[in-house]
Amino acid sequence: MDHEPLHPCARCAAAQKTCCQRAEILVTSGDRARIAAVAGRDDFVERRVPRDQGYFEFDPADPDWLSLTTGADGSRAVLRRRADGDCTFLGERGCVLDEETRPLVCRIYPFTYNHAGITTEDPDYCPTSMLRPPGGSMAALLEMSRARAEAWRAALYRELRADRAAGAEVSQ
Repeated sequence: MDHEPLHPCARCAAAQKTCCQRAEILVTSGDRARIAAVAGRDDFVERRVPRDQGYFEFDPADPDWLSLTTGADGSRAVLRRRADGDCTFLGERGCVLDEETRPLVCRIYPFTYNHAGITTEDPDYCPTSMLRPPGGSMAALLEMSRARAEAWRAALYRELRADRAAGAEVSQ
């Protein structure tokens, strides 16, 4: 029986802790609505103060990031984790959500960004030497174009600004 080849994210998870296991995945109200429509549930989001204090560092290249993502109490809307620490949507073959349903911050990876645009490629969470051929990029491996990442980045900031304007808070 033929098996579909493992997605690079599933191969990464077999080799080391992935972004799906280490990063606190920020979600917008739009992300929540898209995921709930597919998953048939909405218990996958919680508000919590980030464990990584680096999330609270002011970035002059993105001066509104903290106010767009962090509540007055220091909490952010993030995906819940299972008891083992994995993202609730991490399956044996990678993310169980299709690309257009995943949180916007997940879709943008491996690019870094700020309010002005995509800045660079940063494959920090991936064991790139194991996954990609020498001289290749994570973006190429993931079949991610800079233009597509930019469209998702723009959508992320639109949704963050809309959430802030609406005073959106995700309840525990």
